Amino acid sequence: MEKLLLIGVNTRSMLNSALKLDYDVFSTSYFSTSDTPLIKNQKIILEEKDNESSGIFEDNFNSEHILEYSKEYIDEVDYIIPISGISPNKFSKKDQKKILGNKNVEKTEDKFKFYKEIRDEFKTPDTFLIKDVHEAIEISKNKPDVKYIIKPVKGSGGYDINILNNDSYLQLNNGEKFMLQEYVEGINLSTSVLGSKDHKKAIMNSRLLTENDFKNNNSFIYIGNILPLTDESALTKIKDIDKINNKMIETSQKLAYKFDLIGSNGVDYIYNENGLYVIEVNPRIQGTFECIEKSLQINMLDAHIKSCLNESVKIPKAQYYAYKKIIYSPCRNKYSKINLDNIYDLPHIGTITEKSEPLLTIIDKNSDFKKLYKKVENSSRIVNQEAKKYQQDAI
Repeated sequence: MEKLLLIGVNTRSMLNSALKLDYDVFSTSYFSTSDTPLIKNQKIILEEKDNESSGIFEDNFNSEHILEYSKEYIDEVDYIIPISGISPNKFSKKDQKKILGNKNVEKTEDKFKFYKEIRDEFKTPDTFLIKDVHEAIEISKNKPDVKYIIKPVKGSGGYDINILNNDSYLQLNNGEKFMLQEYVEGINLSTSVLGSKDHKKAIMNSRLLTENDFKNNNSFIYIGNILPLTDESALTKIKDIDKINNKMIETSQKLAYKFDLIGSNGVDYIYNENGLYVIEVNPRIQGTFECIEKSLQINMLDAHIKSCLNESVKIPKAQYYAYKKIIYSPCRNKYSKINLDNIYDLPHIGTITEKSEPLLTIIDKNSDFKKLYKKVENSSRIVNQEAKKYQQDAI
């Protein structure tokens, strides 16, 4: 039996899919959720303990640490699937040969290089590489009517993105490259693309959700998605939704061929009255993974692997709407069991989650969008209420 390693920030959803396939499965994950399947060959970085804090993800996560921790697995397995948080470029040339997916991702992970590659061919926001905030302010003065954001050249999940103003107190992380980008206001959309050596196919469009969609707080942190993209799931009025869906499919497939994307990938957009702007390509399995599985009723990991091996994959039509919503803890709280049937990525009972850190994920499906939306939002309200109820226990 061939050996398969899943490695990344959180392998829970992929593990569930992998265990249905004919592989000897290995896993290295940063997070240790209580609903992660337990397997023989498994390493977990974050050991959650009763009455102890799980800490701040951005301060504690280190992809190099996970790779070092996984060395014996990497040497042993036949195939490797890097998930969010682990770049294929971090692996040695020898180990990259084992990767099922894109191996050289420099032109897509580096968002400024990506911008330079597509700016003459696709609609995309004006973007500039910057040394510091003062340079960003000077550039912005040339177009006083344009709003700008500052974002990391290499980053994910919407972290460390800030709207530029004349506040020189905005600090950039030392050692990290940043860029200035025209701030396009609109709705966030995404396309999932499945690529083999011979064919690239867009399989699903979705509404991408950030904190700003719920709190209107200029936070761009990824919070979930709803799919497939329709008049209802867009959560706002889009003129001629069929035209936008077709444009997303056409553009995503062009980008997949341009960058020769293999396996499951994502293309992110912002749409407004001026059109559809290409924002970035995520050259790996995306956060929409479980939603696509629920909507299409297929094993997405199997589809990813077959595509990487240049085998044909039949993609059915969507049977359900699916909605994923990540709940970030409203306060520092000690986790206690919550009785809901649509919550995942659960902390271990008694562990402490810091304020604004990911607490758990709500994922559900329904053929009736209104019923789905109502249930997920009701679950979201209950989770937040329960978290606040146990905040005193965490002090």
